[in-house]
Amino acid sequence: MKSGCVRQQTKTRRSIKLPVLQSSPAHKSDISKSGTSRWRAVALITLQLLMIVHIIQWRFMGTTVSPIEPSESMYTLQSGAINAGFIFFTLAILATLIFGRFVCGWGCHILALQDFCAWLLKKFGLTPRPFRSRLLVFVPLIAALYMFVWPSVNRLFAKAANEPLIPEFTNHLITTEFWATFPPVWVAIPFLFVCGFMTVYFLGSKGFCTYGCPYGGFFSLADKVAPGKIRVTDACNECGHCTATCTSNVLVHAEVKQYGMVVDPGCMKCMDCISVCPNDALYFGFGKPAVAVKQTITKNYSLTWPEEALAAVVFVVSFLAVWDVYQLVPMLMALGIAAVTTFVALRTLRLFRAADLSFYRYNLKASGIIKQAGWVFLGFAVMWIGINAHSGWVRYHESGGAIAFQSLQIPDELALAQANPDQWLSVSDRTNIVEGKNHLNAANNLGLFTNSDALPKLAWFEYLSGNTERTVDLLGRAAEHQNGEAKALSLYYRGAIMNRLGRFDEALASLDQALEEASNLVAAHEEKGESLWQLGRRQEAVAAWNDAITSNPGLPLANTFLAGAAASTGRTDAAAAHQKQAEPATPSDPYYLWMLGLRLQNVGMNEIAEKHFERAAKLNPAFLLRRNFPPKDRR
Repeated sequence: MKSGCVRQQTKTRRSIKLPVLQSSPAHKSDISKSGTSRWRAVALITLQLLMIVHIIQWRFMGTTVSPIEPSESMYTLQSGAINAGFIFFTLAILATLIFGRFVCGWGCHILALQDFCAWLLKKFGLTPRPFRSRLLVFVPLIAALYMFVWPSVNRLFAKAANEPLIPEFTNHLITTEFWATFPPVWVAIPFLFVCGFMTVYFLGSKGFCTYGCPYGGFFSLADKVAPGKIRVTDACNECGHCTATCTSNVLVHAEVKQYGMVVDPGCMKCMDCISVCPNDALYFGFGKPAVAVKQTITKNYSLTWPEEALAAVVFVVSFLAVWDVYQLVPMLMALGIAAVTTFVALRTLRLFRAADLSFYRYNLKASGIIKQAGWVFLGFAVMWIGINAHSGWVRYHESGGAIAFQSLQIPDELALAQANPDQWLSVSDRTNIVEGKNHLNAANNLGLFTNSDALPKLAWFEYLSGNTERTVDLLGRAAEHQNGEAKALSLYYRGAIMNRLGRFDEALASLDQALEEASNLVAAHEEKGESLWQLGRRQEAVAAWNDAITSNPGLPLANTFLAGAAASTGRTDAAAAHQKQAEPATPSDPYYLWMLGLRLQNVGMNEIAEKHFERAAKLNPAFLLRRNFPPKDRR
């Protein structure tokens, strides 16, 4: 049987005869070594070195050209940010429309890794064999449509919300945050291991290209209409050397015989087939594209149709289980994991159903008896599928918690206005708090890693439940696992809550840390001013509130604080000026006005606070019924 792919239970007749692969080992040695493989290796190694230089240059200089990575095009389509990745991807597709899919073979760092892993396996006597599926080959195109077409479609449907169909383009060719869109190194390493080594070991050479790479989804389409193809002359004697050498799993000898050219969009123009042809019968040339010929060659697939359907289900479930779990697994890594999981699951099913089964040179099962190698494979399968299942369980709870969090109706500012936000909660809020806590506690307690995105959500649920001490602890833990703006927000909320608890020194320290991460976080400046005011450092408090309005002079809360500060020292003109500055931006919403009153009341600015309470009561007389407990039926 063919090692490295799933065996048919019933004997099938091979549709394509390949003389070389059926010949003796001595005959195999007659195949020449590819003369282009070394040049391609040099090109791919040079690419890796240039990537390393790019990163080093950014680390030393602090600024560099934005990542030359096709995934960066997503941000161009979503927000109009034109970056180097978008330009590269556009040029690569245009080039593929003419020359075919050569960018993959000569300019992809993931392909370089796959080729290196295939080379290593061969050194150990293991030649990767292709896993051929009819349905899973559509995964790259579906992923590509989601990444690069769906943003524009979504924008089209969002036009009712006054969102322009085409975003305003901005220049992002130079960046100071080179690694912002990439996973951390300790995630990138397993990502490369899965998409480089594991996909090759289980699915064959170029396994990730075939079943996971979304860029390949577009390159495959472009290759179909490209005039540039591997073509053949009359000198071909069908020796099969070309197919034996091809690392893209293309039936070169059959296609050039049937069509006069290679039509498989998986052909990455490595040129190995041309190099090893003993009669110089193959060449790269221009002519009619693959889309112009009717393809009639039937491939020998690894799965029956019922197995194909099961494989599609397993792939989707595995992908959804691991994608973004713990806020760590990127989409491309999830695609690679799902492809491996699908192979392992189908192979395990065969292990129980088939009388004989092998994998590479190992017999997994013979005459109905599972061999030692079979038990090893089964142990790996249980572990691998078990991790997938556990990730799916965690992902389910993370998603449930995120949905409950998004469903909360109470505004953050209103909840943070005083130490106990219970009186502001609606019935639906209370339900979502209970559900959200249950989900996120389950994910947090039994998860294998810390989800730095879920911890602040859990902290907020705890705060709304009145568990302020646990909230402070969770936000502190979240900040330890975060960077940049996310860390700044966790520290800001932590500082704001400690302000309400009267722990002003601790609040000030947390807010200073938040501003170190994001100096333009206005709310942190406002809260810092409150901490300083409560500590009696009033000049510094005024300075903090002035920092808040530097970028936005009309901020209602900061200006109201400044008005109160001016009034406390008898500077009525200054107080009136700040009130006038705040007025245009202050919503005529009783709940917002009540929040302003509570914040002013917290720092003892009672006279101005009372005016806001009165304005709120005029807009909603129900506020007069219970001064300290506003009504809950605001929605």
